[in-house]
Amino acid sequence: MKYALVTGGSRGLGRAVCLKLASRGIPVIINYVSNAAAAEQTLADVCAAGGSGELLRFDVGCEDEVEQALAAWQDSHPDDYIAYLVNNAGIRRDNLMFMMPTEDWHAVINASLNGFYYVTKRLLPKMMQRRHGGRIVNMASLSGIKGMAGQANYSAAKAALIGATKALAQECAARAVTVNAVAPGFIETDMTAELPVDELRKLVPMNRFGRPEEVAALVDFLLSDEAAYITGEVVSINGGLYT
Repeated sequence: MKYALVTGGSRGLGRAVCLKLASRGIPVIINYVSNAAAAEQTLADVCAAGGSGELLRFDVGCEDEVEQALAAWQDSHPDDYIAYLVNNAGIRRDNLMFMMPTEDWHAVINASLNGFYYVTKRLLPKMMQRRHGGRIVNMASLSGIKGMAGQANYSAAKAALIGATKALAQECAARAVTVNAVAPGFIETDMTAELPVDELRKLVPMNRFGRPEEVAALVDFLLSDEAAYITGEVVSINGGLYT
């Protein structure tokens, strides 16, 4: 059976992606690191909607945890494999660079960029061996395309993720594995809850923040068979904020 792994799947965009994939019959593995209650609620919502899933706790930024968790999962699912990977986990620790603590720089880079590397490297061999069309979608950001003041760490991590997406897509194309990125703008999640929404909304031509479900629909398409000839792309979803 083909599974989907969504890192950072317990809340926000990750939760919306889990619900969307489960709605079309793909069993989802909901990764989380600390908020067990949110992960359990997401799993309950997946099951209540008629889907199936399971929880898998590990810190994407810790290579040992990634290795141990995914090895244990594969040992317990000898006839299954993870065919769909959504690298969604990430954190923000915004600050002007001259005031930014060193640990905040490394923490953001570690979660978004190193996490992508550790998880993808672990799962990629089986995707490529199967030759059945593996799918990888990386959650980038508007910040990684245009840069955002106060987010030098986050912008750097997401810009690097975009570069890695384009390079990896070329490495995997001959094995029918596609690698794409989605770059959301302002989306209504807990990561943007503390932002001045009324002020920022005026910058968006559509005059609103996006909904998690809209991002999830785009991710779902890029994971589908219909997107089999799309790879190495970065698809923006930002209401026209940066085009």
